[in-house]
Amino acid sequence: MARTNHAAGKRQREAEKARKKRDKSERIRRNRNTSDGGIPIATAEELQSGGDTNIDPLAPPGSNQGARASGPPTKLFVGGLSWDTNETGLKSFFEKVGDVVEATIILDRDTGESRGIGFVTMADRKAAGRAIKELSGKELDGRSLRVDLSVERRR
Repeated sequence: MARTNHAAGKRQREAEKARKKRDKSERIRRNRNTSDGGIPIATAEELQSGGDTNIDPLAPPGSNQGARASGPPTKLFVGGLSWDTNETGLKSFFEKVGDVVEATIILDRDTGESRGIGFVTMADRKAAGRAIKELSGKELDGRSLRVDLSVERRR
């Protein structure tokens, strides 16, 4: 009776499993770096390492300080919102420090009322950095805001 080499088949299966795992993690990484509209979103590491968030104190707020944008749009988490705050008010509040791509307020599924949190997508990293520095702790509609980088939620 001939012996079969089970180890070779096992190595092949393990190598295939490892390849599939790498492919899946690469797909997940690519998907996390794009928003729903296919626009790449800056990660926390990119904000910290690439592009400084220094601003020209003489430039008017909201002005484009330079011909080119500094990186991809950056999504910010905004906490402590008043229940009276709407998306238009949130967007205009953040436009004081830079261009806003989108402002969204999270609503309760059952009641349709605000949950007191929202997300603002700034046009570039510099605007996001300015928003975090200048708007954290500021008051909007009688409530003190918390502004941070948005962190992808694991499902």
